[in-house]
Amino acid sequence: MQTSRFLSQITRRALMSGVVGLAVATSLPALAADTVKIGLVAALSGQSAKSGQAITRGLTIAIDEINAKGGVLGKPIELVSRDDESNPGKGLVAARELVQREGVAALIGGLDTPVSFAIVPFANQAKVPFVGPWAAGTGITKNGAEENYIFRVSAVDEYVDEAITEYLVANHAVKKPGMILINNPWGESNEKGLTKALEKRGMETAGIEKFESNDVDVVPQLTRLKENGADSLFVVANVAPTAQVIKSLDRMGWDVPLASHWGPSGGRFTELAGKSGEKLHFIQTYLFVEGDAKGEAMFAKLQEAYPEIKTMADVTPATGIANAYDAMLLLAAAIEKAGSTEGPAIRQAMYEIENIEGLIKTYTDPFSPEDQDAIGPEDYLFAHFVEGQIIPVK
Repeated sequence: MQTSRFLSQITRRALMSGVVGLAVATSLPALAADTVKIGLVAALSGQSAKSGQAITRGLTIAIDEINAKGGVLGKPIELVSRDDESNPGKGLVAARELVQREGVAALIGGLDTPVSFAIVPFANQAKVPFVGPWAAGTGITKNGAEENYIFRVSAVDEYVDEAITEYLVANHAVKKPGMILINNPWGESNEKGLTKALEKRGMETAGIEKFESNDVDVVPQLTRLKENGADSLFVVANVAPTAQVIKSLDRMGWDVPLASHWGPSGGRFTELAGKSGEKLHFIQTYLFVEGDAKGEAMFAKLQEAYPEIKTMADVTPATGIANAYDAMLLLAAAIEKAGSTEGPAIRQAMYEIENIEGLIKTYTDPFSPEDQDAIGPEDYLFAHFVEGQIIPVK
């Protein structure tokens, strides 16, 4: 009798547990479907944290605007972020987690080119759109995949290298530039692009020097370039390494024209490089300037959302904000047009969106299977730091 009652209690508990478990299991998809999740993988700590912060802010402002108008597919967009710490392995793990556990409809991010290169094969294999708002490695979007899920609203190394070369030739009449490049896939991507740009003009380089992100002195590399007759320098690296190039030039007393990719714009560059950091001219895709109505409206929204923003110097780098803001608008338009959160449907819709008004420009047919980069050389401008603020080069 007691055994029977005991078994009956176990049975009832098991049934109740099963019912509850079924209810929870049944509710999970419903809860997951209450929002459209977008995953962000970016450097949110370390030397590039300011760039990661800019991307996050650009995305957040765009998402708030989209959600205020009803979201996409009748649901609000939810941003789910992961810090890759500028580490390719951590970036890949974060992307997998966002897709497989969080169920994101698309990925945005890959601030560093090596991180993006690590994520690209996974995104293509998983058939999840991956939109880059910063990393410029040419091979990120031009990756050779038969079905390419990688899109970009950012600079492209090959185009940047052409622009840098033309800038130095036009403004300094250089004839024999030297290259000082970070020793990673981003540096390799730019070595190819810069070499191609020089060959196009029948020019030779004074040499190609590499250095590591943790080097504190690059005088030996710079000395070789100087001895080989370099009359200018191409610089490709992020914040801290580029600052070491500037300080090494100061130690040498070598005042030489400098043109750079946009890596230095992503953090505390002039704080690390000193006053000489203002000599470096670099590529940007967007700057806040007085008289730009769209920019002033965005600046007002940033100030409202982030009270610590007092001046335009507090939103450096503007290019990260603008690229991410525009990327989110384009992605949201594609999801809405697709009528689905399925990767293949969103990918196809990316080719069909048109006339999306962004901060950088109005995007008319921004993507095609042959060109998955929404920003071209015509959208670049040169800038430099002045008293901590990035302003256009006059």
